[in-house]
Amino acid sequence: VQLQASGGGLVQAGGSLRLTCTASGRISNYHMGWFRQAPGKEREFVATIHRSDGSTYYADSVKGRFTISRTNMKNTVYLQMNSLKPEDTAVYYCAASSSVAYYSGRDNLYNNWGQGTQVTVSS
Repeated sequence: VQLQASGGGLVQAGGSLRLTCTASGRISNYHMGWFRQAPGKEREFVATIHRSDGSTYYADSVKGRFTISRTNMKNTVYLQMNSLKPEDTAVYYCAASSSVAYYSGRDNLYNNWGQGTQVTVSS
């Protein structure tokens, strides 16, 4: 399945953005995650959602501010980002995993990656 992230942009601190990940095929068999990579830093886990039961897991840095959701019928995953901070600035990627350990957030368990979308939060 091919993935494409969109919805990024420039926003002031405290603002909101909604990212969308659109898949070329069915995502119902995959757990879906969002990751991000800031300049000069390693890629890090943001959030993930179970393929069917809706269970979600978040990085501590975004818990309470970001919400991941999915619509399998539309093969789409979302990341609602509220109360954005300058440290949220990064390229955001969506990814798919078939691993039972997907909730760990380890990026090597995600084997389908989309092109990222830039999120820039100004102070």
